[in-house]
Amino acid sequence: MVTKEQILDALRKVIDPEIGKDIVDLGMVHNIGIDDGHVVVDIHLTIKGCPLQNKIRDDVIAAISALTGVKSVKVNMGEMTNDEKQALNKRFGQKREALFENTHVIAVGSGKGGVGKSTITANLALALHKLGYKVGLIDTDILGYSIPRLLGTKGKQATAIDKHTIMPIEAHGIKTISMGNFMPEEDVALIWRGPILGGILEQFFSDVYWGDLDYLVLDLPPGTGDVPLSVLQRIPTSKLLLITTPQSSAAHVAGRLGNMAEKVNVDMLGIIENMSYFICPNCSAKHYIFGQGETEAIAKILNTEILGQIPLDIEIRQDSDNGIPTVLKEGDDSAKIYMGIAERIAEKLPVSCPKND
Repeated sequence: MVTKEQILDALRKVIDPEIGKDIVDLGMVHNIGIDDGHVVVDIHLTIKGCPLQNKIRDDVIAAISALTGVKSVKVNMGEMTNDEKQALNKRFGQKREALFENTHVIAVGSGKGGVGKSTITANLALALHKLGYKVGLIDTDILGYSIPRLLGTKGKQATAIDKHTIMPIEAHGIKTISMGNFMPEEDVALIWRGPILGGILEQFFSDVYWGDLDYLVLDLPPGTGDVPLSVLQRIPTSKLLLITTPQSSAAHVAGRLGNMAEKVNVDMLGIIENMSYFICPNCSAKHYIFGQGETEAIAKILNTEILGQIPLDIEIRQDSDNGIPTVLKEGDDSAKIYMGIAERIAEKLPVSCPKND
């Protein structure tokens, strides 16, 4: 005869897709009944009408049905009580306290807008994931968010378990959160001042359940305003990855952000030069449309290195508009460049034991 202990052991293999933990550890399994091989079990999910409840139900049925002696399985899906949610939230809180201790935080910034910072951020986060790491991405540009469009999560709403616990959205294997995932429409304007923005960012840092991450990538708003400063001060262990283009104006403005990071004791990870050159599709000649040398000069001033140069490529723009990051395209030349940069980052910020093995 099958026992409750055997059923619980089997259900430890059933993972909540949003939280990434097994449903037994999460306290979701209740009232296991066994009658001559016929099993009835209650599963309490974090929210009523969870969009993934059918998958969880199917996984539960499959796990129990595989046990010897089981003739049938009935699963009653319900919602956690407030007490159960508070207990789960307390467990999340214990995880959050040590979130950044074992996670490399990479703040991706630029001196001004229009240099492709968010596109690079999204592609690098996915490139790190492709290398075998667990990666999170926070869109800290609350007013000018673009990560949902770039990752193809536009229109996908974030889920709140309670007022203190938000589940990040999964996109191509990474966890992400953006103000765009709370807005009904992409074109709605947010007219908020600094204190409100700071409160939203704090929720993204403290109230989103990130789980165990190797790398947390932050897409900073452009410039040296309140939000980039607040983010760098909030996470002083982060490393700044500076994005610029070859023009003198862009490079020197980017240098100001590097100087700001130095003043708040945030180390530079390096510089990525975007739109570095254009390769003629007819003759394969490399053209430096925006010039050369300025990024090298800024790197020397900031005592850092250039981690990579990304070409001006119409396919990158098209991929971004379509929510299909270039790095996902196997064999693509630009994707190979992104992967090479991610490898250099992983060398500079090593992870002793990747969590995505």
